[in-house]
Amino acid sequence: MRSGESRGGRFTGLLGRKRPAAAPANPEPDSYWGDGGDYHAWVDFLRRWTAEEEHLHPQALPTLSDEQFAAETWVRLTTHLGDALGTRLQAWSDRLVAALNAAQDEFSAGRELTQSRTGLRAIRAMARHQGLPAGVRDRLGGVVDEQIAQLQAQLEQGLEEKARAGWDPRQVERRRRTLRENALTEVTAQPPETKKRGKRDAAARAAHEARNDPDPWSHDPTAPSRRRVITD
Repeated sequence: MRSGESRGGRFTGLLGRKRPAAAPANPEPDSYWGDGGDYHAWVDFLRRWTAEEEHLHPQALPTLSDEQFAAETWVRLTTHLGDALGTRLQAWSDRLVAALNAAQDEFSAGRELTQSRTGLRAIRAMARHQGLPAGVRDRLGGVVDEQIAQLQAQLEQGLEEKARAGWDPRQVERRRRTLRENALTEVTAQPPETKKRGKRDAAARAAHEARNDPDPWSHDPTAPSRRRVITD
């Protein structure tokens, strides 16, 4: 298996497909898979990141080198990486499809597409994490970018199915224009954030972003919004 591929090959599961049930977590024996330190720090983080836990700081992950693990340990770790990235991409695409289906007009659809890039940036940043050896992050990053291009293509191809299902041709063309003017692939033209930070800097930055720029894709976009009541 090449680094950057999941157990099923390239990251599997795109728009409109159900995510498989999560496999039960198996403990990794320290004596065989890595040293129980840096390896386990990465595996534990990836499991929590896959579950979309809050307050995670990827900048605090240890830096790995090619020589640090045996070949079979790297296969094991890159499998974890591929599975985590694939699961996050599938969850992201599920939310995007739900949001686009719920959009009442093209302005709303364009807004959902633009906001959805936040999730893609986080996935790209994980694939190209500076703590990974250059060869691993290049392969993982390339696969993620390929998946983003496929997601964009599938969204556009889905319009042909809508046209055959009876959508107004003018509505189909308006949605096609919205998809292209707010293309997901714009994120692949932007280099992921690579500046390293210490644990304290990472925590401070995460707290600042939570206060000032909350991720609009951290919740179900189709759920009814809550009204804020201000009392005297």
